[in-house]
Amino acid sequence: MSQNIESVCIIDDDNIYINLVSKIIELRRLSETVLVFNNGKEAMDFFQKSIENKEKPEVPQVIFLDINMPVMDGWQFLSEFSRIKNKITEDIDLYVVSSSIDTRDIERAKSIDVVSDYIPKPIKIDDFERILV
Repeated sequence: MSQNIESVCIIDDDNIYINLVSKIIELRRLSETVLVFNNGKEAMDFFQKSIENKEKPEVPQVIFLDINMPVMDGWQFLSEFSRIKNKITEDIDLYVVSSSIDTRDIERAKSIDVVSDYIPKPIKIDDFERILV
């Protein structure tokens, strides 16, 4: 299987989940690069620096975002990301990936313009291949 996605970003504080997702992406050759951030603040700092680097902004094509994290949770990240998204010229597909099955969380996530979809954990290999191929 060839790599169609150059860069994927995982924003999650669960190291087991991060390692699993990274390994699936690597073994299936779904992306060349996997960026990992353990909370929304780390990711937001990265995106803001990328925007400032006008020569070559380094932004992923796909983001997998958890909701429940320390420092800056997924909701806070989405709020901040929505404010800066118009400064990013590259297309980014952002997926909220969470173990929450609360319909309010699902509806809230899907109502945010920058969110492509809500995917419940555990995410299936088929989901990765559908999104990344």
